[in-house]
Amino acid sequence: MQAEKEEEEDSWESSEVRFAIKKYEDIFSNFDPRPLPQRGFSDDFLSEAKRACLVKEEEMDFIFMMPKEERNLKEEARIEDRLKKYFKKHLHILKKQKKKTIKTGLSFTIVGIALMFVATYLFFRFKNESFMTSFFTILLEPAGWFLFWEGLDLVIFESKDISPDLDFHRKMANASIKFISV
Repeated sequence: MQAEKEEEEDSWESSEVRFAIKKYEDIFSNFDPRPLPQRGFSDDFLSEAKRACLVKEEEMDFIFMMPKEERNLKEEARIEDRLKKYFKKHLHILKKQKKKTIKTGLSFTIVGIALMFVATYLFFRFKNESFMTSFFTILLEPAGWFLFWEGLDLVIFESKDISPDLDFHRKMANASIKFISV
């Protein structure tokens, strides 16, 4: 009896994520009028899956527990395939988004540094001899600082904000999806 209890506790604390559902429709949005094979996934399901995956390892088993009489192996294979495609697609989108954010941030930073160099050159070369050189020095210096810091913000903080979603979609794209009877 004690061994069964410990085994059950180990399975809940392992790399398994378990969801109890009554029917397949529980995974899909109630607001989407399309037939089940084309219907979007439920926001509740996705947010609960994300919450459950926060503490799990990269390799995990995603298990749907449902009544035996409601199970349909053909439907389960379709759902598993759709889930895999969904998470792989969104993983790809998030990777591209993070890469683009970093690229944009680095571009801003480099342009900001270049503008600061131009402002410094104008200041030392012309020593504010004319109105126009003074104006451009005053214009380029804050623009350079702004782009420099905005670029660093994108590289350091904005790209980091994408990481939790990226990790979730990576875990789910690589997860083993199973259905079991209860």
